Amino acid sequence: MSLVKNQEIQLHIDGVTSEGSGVGRYDGQAVFVANSFIGDELLVHIIKAKKSYAVGKIVKIIKPSEDRIEIDCPYFSQCGGCVYRHINYEAEKRIKTAKVKDAFLRLAHLDVPVKEIVTCDSIRYRNKAEYPVSRELNGVNIGFYASRTHRIVDAQDCLLQPKEFANIVESIREWIFNNHITTWNSENCEGLLRHIYIRKGFSSGEIMVCLVVTSENVQNIDELVATLKEINGVMSISLNINNENTNVILGDKVKIIWGNEKITDTLCGVKIELSPLSFYQVNHDCAELLYGKAKEYAGLTGMETVIDLYCGAGTIGLSMAHDAEKIIGIEIIPEAIEDAKRNAKRNGIDNAEFYCMDAKDAVKMLSDKGIKPDVVLLDPPRKGCDETVLSFVAEMEPQRIVYVSCDVSTQSRDCAILKTLGYETKEVTPVDMFPRTSHVECVALIVKE
Repeated sequence: MSLVKNQEIQLHIDGVTSEGSGVGRYDGQAVFVANSFIGDELLVHIIKAKKSYAVGKIVKIIKPSEDRIEIDCPYFSQCGGCVYRHINYEAEKRIKTAKVKDAFLRLAHLDVPVKEIVTCDSIRYRNKAEYPVSRELNGVNIGFYASRTHRIVDAQDCLLQPKEFANIVESIREWIFNNHITTWNSENCEGLLRHIYIRKGFSSGEIMVCLVVTSENVQNIDELVATLKEINGVMSISLNINNENTNVILGDKVKIIWGNEKITDTLCGVKIELSPLSFYQVNHDCAELLYGKAKEYAGLTGMETVIDLYCGAGTIGLSMAHDAEKIIGIEIIPEAIEDAKRNAKRNGIDNAEFYCMDAKDAVKMLSDKGIKPDVVLLDPPRKGCDETVLSFVAEMEPQRIVYVSCDVSTQSRDCAILKTLGYETKEVTPVDMFPRTSHVECVALIVKE
């Protein structure tokens, strides 16, 4: 008999979904329970019941999993960010490694060696935060969206982010309240302040504060600037103008209202300038480990031509420039390409060139020019690579492809396509760029058969 809503059951958790929810079976029916883990014996209240599955929430932990720990964040059960604050880190690493193995074996049907997951010691590792804002009758909510909703969970501090961010947010909260600043309402497309965007250079200590607003006319902004510029590390305060009815956080226009136009950081020895619109890995320390592994897989001797597709601001390619003969970076976002060119010049790198083109068109253009890369770096968005891109890459016959991905399911799919094009995935290394969340980054070494 199928479960029904509001039913209470005793449930043993024996698995975990890719999103981090525990899963158990009741009379053969799958039941998904957030904030649970393998080995938990639970009393569960059913909040959604379908023919093939049900969703429940924990009423009582009858017997905890051996991997359970005390939850250290007061927002964990509400916020949609972390999913693993209730288990020890060793268990989290096991789950993420298993997720990578499963994707390659079950989804892509590739029996690929998966190496030990690479981790770093950073706890408050996020160098960027984007806080939605809403003004309520009893105050101002600034925090994060609850899972699968647009309801803002008001958060005084996030344990993944630098402590300075909490001080900045509280200063802005007070300014919003005292000055009756309106906040964005997507239903009627009214209100001024949409998001608070903060970025920190972990090497430099420099901090950028950006208010995402619908208009440049912000009342009493000088009062806020006077407060923020006294916070240690704040070097740049700006407005980002976004008056579109969209879920995209940032608009195209940035107006500096105090301090520097950009902040700086150093990644893998490469000095970087960052604007609000720049792409940059959110975990500085793990990014250095990730790029180090990618460089190891590239196997450079100083004689190679390297094509860096989806290069962003050029950080991964530039980190290899001194060990290659030539770096060619490709990116479709114009601002990122300009950042990449400036980063190359700033670091005295003269063997790197960058093109603002769609990856598909760029690879065809390079192929038509007869450019034969020794190594191709792939670091596509979450959706993975277009099959046409993979075909053109294979036609250029590089000896090695190094594939960096934030979504192992699309990465494994693309590796299966490359297998049909004559390229074998030799090994994969997971990198825990986002501890306490369900996400895991991977870098794969793919060689010409």
